Amino acid sequence: MRAKLFIAVSGLLTLPAYAAELDINIEIPKLNVAEYHRPYVAIWIEGADQKVASNLAVWYQLKDTAEGHGTKWLPDLRQWWRKSGRTLKVPVDGVTGPTKPVGRHALSFSDAQPQLKDLAPGEYTLVVEAAREVGGRELVRIPFSWPAKAPQSGTAQGSSELGAVTLAVKP
Repeated sequence: MRAKLFIAVSGLLTLPAYAAELDINIEIPKLNVAEYHRPYVAIWIEGADQKVASNLAVWYQLKDTAEGHGTKWLPDLRQWWRKSGRTLKVPVDGVTGPTKPVGRHALSFSDAQPQLKDLAPGEYTLVVEAAREVGGRELVRIPFSWPAKAPQSGTAQGSSELGAVTLAVKP
């Protein structure tokens, strides 16, 4: 009897562990402008009530410059700043980081990470906002369900400060 129970339990322990994942790709386009500055970018999840459910990433100028510290310009990410940024004490480990150059940038989160660990089941929106000094500001949104019962994907296309933004949600 013990042997059968041991074999049954050990069989359960060898099953693969599945974790829900959220994969994001963000394109920062090359702009032909006289004075180029890398954009500040905020990436977050909003609930159906349009309140911030989780901050995923914030890219900003980390070094002090002649113009001051990069946090001075975080309010230019207007939507993020009003909803979450002003109450956030930056830097935030695992969330904030330096601005990114032109190109495609991938982010991946699992349900075991702090950003998704406490995300309740429901309907959400991925929001990506970019603002650039001597440039413009842009915001794109991609709706999704969490946790995913089946693979989901979504795309949004920016027109100036952002290029293609893609989201893949895996159960």
